[in-house]
Order: sequence, then structure tokens, then C-alpha cells
Amino acid sequence: MARGLAYKAPDGSVYFSIEKYRGGGCVYGQLSKLNFDEMRVGERVKNDEYAKEAVADFALWKARVPEDGAVFWPSPWGEGRPGWHIECSAMSMKLLGPSFDLHLGGEDLVFPHHEDEIAQSEGAGVLPAGGRFVKHWMHGAFLLAEGRKMSKSLGNFYVPRDLMAKGFNGRESGIC
Repeated sequence: MARGLAYKAPDGSVYFSIEKYRGGGCVYGQLSKLNFDEMRVGERVKNDEYAKEAVADFALWKARVPEDGAVFWPSPWGEGRPGWHIECSAMSMKLLGPSFDLHLGGEDLVFPHHEDEIAQSEGAGVLPAGGRFVKHWMHGAFLLAEGRKMSKSLGNFYVPRDLMAKGFNGRESGIC
């Protein structure tokens, strides 16, 4: 907020302004190669769903709502919780420093999650001029099982012993 890249909304949430970030000469959308000239407001998210200045802005701090129950913390902006992206930036910067070499994730995290991590981390002003939050990004494709994305929630994941029971040898099942 002190750098003018974030603002408090009427509901008490704090949002990061993509327009102000880009206006300062920063590139948003570098991983997903976003073309802002081709984007149309309201295609994915209705403007009136959130109390923010622009539909592209993302939450740094979400004001407490009754549905949050006991999940909230005090802050200078009131009770609430950190936005999804800020948690990741805070943890990685605390443990690895303001800049590190390699960040990994699934292909589904490129946009908006990793794009937002870059913007808020580089926008925080803790890096030297021209410094980058992460030097190299690697995104893995989904593993498919039974024609669907493999996940615990779907119950279609396999551990090495499951693969061995299906007749795969140790090298094929990742044991060797």
C-alpha cells in the first residue's frame, strides 16, 4: 500500500492493482504471455462480484465474513485472512529470501497464482532495481489416470506398491 500498488476496498479487503503495477513499468502476465489488448472485461468474472477497482485486481487480504467462522486474524485493515497468493510469497521469501532460483508447480498454477506471486513479490520493493522474485519457473503437466487428472480427491492415484501389484516392475513404478 505504501508503494501505491494496493488499496483497501469498502468491504475492508486489500487488493493489488494490476493497472498500477503495469503503469510503473512492470510486466504482468509474463509466464502465461497475457495480452491485455485482447482481454475483455467480464468474460470470466463479473465486475460486481467483488468490491475492487478492476476485475483483474487480486486479494492480498480478505476481510472477515461470517462464513469464515473462526478462521481470521487481526490486521491493520481489520479482521480477515491473507489472500491465497500472499501466503505463498510470504512463506517462500521468509525461507528462501526475496529472490531464489527455481519455483515449481503444476500447469494449473501459472495463471493466476504464479503471475500474482510475481507481481506482489516484485511489487513489494524488497528486491534491488531490476531484481526478479524467481529466476526460473517449471510447471509440470498433470498425470492422467483412467483418462482423468490424477488426484487424491478423485481417489485415482497410485503409490509404487499399487503399480507393482498391477504388474509393473520397480523401475517402471519409480522405486528404482
